[in-house]
Amino acid sequence: MEPTPQTFQQIERAIRKIADHFPPGQDAVMTDIHLQVKPSSGELLAYDDNDEELTRIVVEQWIEAPDEDFYEVATRQICHCIENVRTAIVDSMAVMHPFSFVLVDEDGETLRDIYLVDDETLILSHELLEGLDEELDQFLRDLLQ
Repeated sequence: MEPTPQTFQQIERAIRKIADHFPPGQDAVMTDIHLQVKPSSGELLAYDDNDEELTRIVVEQWIEAPDEDFYEVATRQICHCIENVRTAIVDSMAVMHPFSFVLVDEDGETLRDIYLVDDETLILSHELLEGLDEELDQFLRDLLQ
C-alpha cells in the first residue's frame, strides 16, 4: 500500500488534533498516546492513559486495506507523520517527556511502540539494526586476525 499525500495529510491532521488536547503553556501531564487502527473502517483513534478519546479520523486509503502487513505499513506511515511534525507540534505538547505513541489493539493492549518522544534518547529503527550482530561479529573476527 503506497501512501498518498492525502493519507499523510489525514494522519498529520490527527496528530494536530491530539496536540490540541495538550496546548503549550498548560501544566504538563503524564500520559502516553495510544493509537488504534481499524483496517475494516480505516479509523485511526487516539486515547490518553485514562482511555479518554482524543481524536478519531478516517484514513480513506486504509479502508478495507488488502495488505496482510497492514499494521506494519500503517505504523510506518504514522511514524513518518510524527517525525514530520515533531518539531512544530509534538515537542511542544504539554506532556511530560519521555512519552510514547503506542499502537494498541481493540482491548487496549500494547502491540508495539511507534514513536518515543524524549529530549535525550535516540531510538534507532528496526531496519537500521537489522544484521548489526553479524556485522559486529565479522568486525571482531577481522580485528582478532
